[in-house]
Amino acid sequence: MTVLIGMFLLGLFIALGTWTVSWSNHVKKQLVVKVYFLPNATTQQKTAVAKTLQQSPYVAVNGVNYISKEQAFAQMKVRYPELVKNLTSNPLPDSLDVTPNTAENVDKLYDSIVKPHKPAGVGKVNDGKRISHRILQVAHVIEIVFTVATLVLLIASILLISNTIRLSIFSRRREIEVMKLVGATNWFVRGPFMLEGLICGFFGSLLAVFFLVLGKAIALPSILPHLSGDSDVRALSFPLVALILIGMGLGLGAIGSGLTIRRFLKV
Repeated sequence: MTVLIGMFLLGLFIALGTWTVSWSNHVKKQLVVKVYFLPNATTQQKTAVAKTLQQSPYVAVNGVNYISKEQAFAQMKVRYPELVKNLTSNPLPDSLDVTPNTAENVDKLYDSIVKPHKPAGVGKVNDGKRISHRILQVAHVIEIVFTVATLVLLIASILLISNTIRLSIFSRRREIEVMKLVGATNWFVRGPFMLEGLICGFFGSLLAVFFLVLGKAIALPSILPHLSGDSDVRALSFPLVALILIGMGLGLGAIGSGLTIRRFLKV
């Protein structure tokens, strides 16, 4: 039961935590720098700016996308139809969507474009500074919280399982003393306890996996409609989570029993 509770909570947190980190990474990928061209910018100027940005160390591979004023207007119609329904002409300029190689480089990318001066033909450069900084702050907080919480939960599970094993061995210390007095070696005594730890760890983690599967089948259908539908936002695959839990259950059971029994082998 102790292994079951510890592994169930750990598995649940791994699933939720990895999904949250995946979502934050998805949001960071959406950070772009918008380069708007002047109405009188020539094709040569636009091409020169695009080539220069493609060679920048802060730009992702294939991270420079040209958006014509017609494409921008069509996107505006889809996203904000109420803003364009009364327009008689297209006021939007041609532009480039420039994706940084990492979200943290969005400021460096912006500075490399506007400093010391903007390239010829470029009218405005926008990196959504306030929004991008806020997204990065939230993403970093999510990653730190997930990492710390996972470590705390893992340590708590180890201590809880170790204490349970210690109490179980303590209740049979007389048997261990008798075995030692009749000449049993340390590994002959330790073997059955480690095997018991392995069995308890395996079945406890297996039950935890079963309840996670049950919870996934019952709760997930009602949760999915409220989650992001983006294909790159996902939790760690369930088979991998199950293998991690079973491996940790086996390891904690066997190692916990082997280490805990050492103090009772000194007879």
